Amino acid sequence: MAKRIAILTGGGDCPGLNPAIRGVVIKAHKLGYECVGIQEGWKGMINGTAKPIGPDDVREMVGRGGTMLGTSRTNPYKKEGGVQGVLASFKKLDLHALVALGGEDTLGVANKLYKEHKLNVVGVPKTMDNDLDATDYTFGFDTAATLAMEAVERLRDTGRSHRRAMVLEVMGRHAGWVALYTAIGGGADYLCVPERPVDIKDLCAKVKAAHAARQVAIVVASEAVDIPGEKKEEQLDEFGHMILKDRGVAERLAKIIETETKIETRTAVIGHMQRGGPPTMFDRILGTRVGVKAADLVHEGKFGNMVALKGDAVIAVSLEAATAKLKTVTPEWLKFSDDLL
Repeated sequence: MAKRIAILTGGGDCPGLNPAIRGVVIKAHKLGYECVGIQEGWKGMINGTAKPIGPDDVREMVGRGGTMLGTSRTNPYKKEGGVQGVLASFKKLDLHALVALGGEDTLGVANKLYKEHKLNVVGVPKTMDNDLDATDYTFGFDTAATLAMEAVERLRDTGRSHRRAMVLEVMGRHAGWVALYTAIGGGADYLCVPERPVDIKDLCAKVKAAHAARQVAIVVASEAVDIPGEKKEEQLDEFGHMILKDRGVAERLAKIIETETKIETRTAVIGHMQRGGPPTMFDRILGTRVGVKAADLVHEGKFGNMVALKGDAVIAVSLEAATAKLKTVTPEWLKFSDDLL
């Protein structure tokens, strides 16, 4: 009887998950394993909800967005009996290994299960925020930033037509990589990221100057930027992260800009559109590469590791190192953006 590998996707969905699942399944099948797909992330692992998944199920998934397995933000360590449920399901499903696709939270759980219970786990980095420290890029990021960049270009057209300033709010809770790449790639006039408080005086001065020169000004802001003088009321999820819905960063920045500059200002929030849709070629290839490598790590018995992209190489790094800290926008990148915007 073939050994069985389970695959789950946890946290927010993003383009590239299905190519990664595809890579795991096809390579695992060639290595002589069978695969099952855990439904809805760690929630499904707690409940033992799984479906067989084979090469024919994934062949055409390379260009499809979202995750065919479903996902959730469930944290087994915050659910009564959650960890015990995961361990029981691992045994009940007769698993040889579990491949977990996710960001810091999903992989943080995988790391704890490996350290505390010696569970055979391998991690695959997934986050459109690109904030996992042990890998150069994560799939989902390129698609998200590309879509946001295209939004900047569309906003510039309508903003110039109406002689307005435009504020685009993009995703990015603790790290501003999406906003950074969007602003630089889209030729925005100002960038607001979580790594530094918004300088209101500088923001308004740059908006006024851009508008005077080109009859339009574009501001790109991460969804969790710190606006001086505002009090944050935070609601936390099971992983201790603030829930960002209805924070309205773009609207609040627009009101400040309009008040201080007297320039009519409008907003756009790209939101969950960044998560869906077909992945870019880069994300299709990266997702496939890390999926295939994850199957190889299972076959080699290299558990407790995550697949990482370093330069052009796909390598194994420890889950502990991968989840130790977030990769935030560095001072060097901020200086680079300041030189351009």
